[in-house]
Amino acid sequence: MRIGLPSFGRDARVNTLIGCGHFLSHYYQLCLPPMFIVWQQSFGVSYAELGLAMALMSGTTAVVQAPVGFLVDRYGARRFLIGGTLLMTMSIAAMGLATAYWQIALLAMLSGLGNSVIHPADYSILSGSVDPARIGRSFSLHTFVGHVGFAAAPPVTAALILLIGWRSTLLLVGLLGLPVVLSIVWQSRILVEQHGAQRSRQSSLRSDARFLFSRSILSFFAFFLVSSMAGAGIQSWLITVLHRTHGLTLETAATALTGYMIGTMSGVLVGGWIADRTDRHLSFVLVLTIIAAGLFLFVDLAALPQLATILLLFASGLMIGASRTPRDVMVKDAAPPGQIGKVFGFISSGMSLGGAIMPVPYGMLIDAGRPELVLVLVSGLWLASLLFVGSARIGARREAAVAVAAE
Repeated sequence: MRIGLPSFGRDARVNTLIGCGHFLSHYYQLCLPPMFIVWQQSFGVSYAELGLAMALMSGTTAVVQAPVGFLVDRYGARRFLIGGTLLMTMSIAAMGLATAYWQIALLAMLSGLGNSVIHPADYSILSGSVDPARIGRSFSLHTFVGHVGFAAAPPVTAALILLIGWRSTLLLVGLLGLPVVLSIVWQSRILVEQHGAQRSRQSSLRSDARFLFSRSILSFFAFFLVSSMAGAGIQSWLITVLHRTHGLTLETAATALTGYMIGTMSGVLVGGWIADRTDRHLSFVLVLTIIAAGLFLFVDLAALPQLATILLLFASGLMIGASRTPRDVMVKDAAPPGQIGKVFGFISSGMSLGGAIMPVPYGMLIDAGRPELVLVLVSGLWLASLLFVGSARIGARREAAVAVAAE
């Protein structure tokens, strides 16, 4: 009797290909900070100039992401996914050969340009390639591997620098992207265009732009923007706030932030399971976000033992993470056939913008001697974001009804 091995199904192959590219895009965004100390010595530049490299990479992605979404919908996602991933990986590898800081800055911009393709192309391909009954789990896996890339980049890159030096490290992590690109090319036949792609290519640029300024899409943009503004307070300042307001040691405060991030990553996978088993996505987003905001307020205002603080922040991260996939599925459902690329490109720009504009205002609160207000503001922004997601859902339903009536 012969026992066959389980087959690696089509959906699994699609998720693996797209997931590997998404992992790299997040890894490359955070593999540069560990380089700053050695770059400062090698190129004789200030830390402000080094920070400019990160700003150029993130800023390029944020600015170009929405236009790339239009191109993805009009000319197909596969070619942009292949080209963008290749540009991203080769730019990082070429940094290992840089002889001047201006070359690092230019290559950071090119890597950001390649990275701008990832979200529009990924969501377009996943929407057309994966069984609709499993799209929630597919979206959640996509988000999860991105978080893994963020988490892995600083420690892995720092360890490689100590072992083989910064130039060899960049060459290694950059060139590791080539097998991913070749695998996408090899298996590109299973990456199916989103439904309605042909119709999108026949639509005018004016009508496409008008759609992005509809009530539903603008509301989703605002929802992602405000949610990201809240998240920026946690990522940038949670350790400082817990240390200043509750007297936690820096090590304990860092553990609390790690607990929140682990909760978020775990919640993302839970959210995918939820999204595939119910269509009440808005209700889940509302309830989970309200609970998370309440937990953060409780941590901020109550005098809790250290372990309780860590556990409550883990639970809050779990709630926020679980709300993300139902949120993404709502966006997909609001996008007309053939327009998923531009929609995700546009709203992802809102997420990048939100993360860019809030760290300084949070820091001003701490400078003013009111660090406890940071988490109050975080909770308030989370609750405010719910007004926009509710408006987006109502707008999407009305627009769908108008479209049906017009037909």
